[in-house]
Amino acid sequence: MHANSLSRRRVLVTQADAFMGPALCDAFRAAGAEVVPDRSALLERGAGRAVIEAAGRIDVLVLNLAIPAPSTPVHQVSDGEWETTFAALVHPMREMVAAVLPQMIERKAGKILLMGSAAALRGMALRSSYAAARGAQLAYIQAVGVEAAAHGVQVNAIAQNFVENPTYFPPEVQATPAFKDRLKWQVPLGRLVTADEDASFAVYLCSEAANCFVGQVFPVCGGWVNR
Repeated sequence: MHANSLSRRRVLVTQADAFMGPALCDAFRAAGAEVVPDRSALLERGAGRAVIEAAGRIDVLVLNLAIPAPSTPVHQVSDGEWETTFAALVHPMREMVAAVLPQMIERKAGKILLMGSAAALRGMALRSSYAAARGAQLAYIQAVGVEAAAHGVQVNAIAQNFVENPTYFPPEVQATPAFKDRLKWQVPLGRLVTADEDASFAVYLCSEAANCFVGQVFPVCGGWVNR
């Protein structure tokens, strides 16, 4: 992709210091964008809306939202775990999309990209609250994508797993023999997707070259999910 493919675009990246945030900020800057990094946790109701209002013009909204995945048997998932997971992953997404869409619709241009999880596309034991929240994210993006397309706004999602990042696969996890064995038998690629590979794809999806994609979910997981 051309180094200046996003020249003069203002790109808001949420939780810019966590999950895919650092790699995303670097990749969008390399593509010529003006990056607006937000480091808020976005856990309070109204926080996402406030970030959008304070940012001003936003050409691209990258919803980079993550929490460590709870590991709880389904019959032991508490109301608190369920509500906290949705508060971190789902509620701020809805707030920010609703807040940013009016300006994008007015300009008849804009991109919204969710950095979601492939955990919503494949069953995982002990991850029911996390998978449910990630699934809600993807269902919402697909619905919004179809609605926003008529206004010249593209809304899509990356559903990732086994991508190098400090939230889910920090170096100390990658170094363990058990994790190396897991990669061999769970991931056809045989390695983690690099942060740069993932972020470069995110930049592409937010460029003019990707105007044809509408409410789509793209697995980026080394073949762990193949749909």
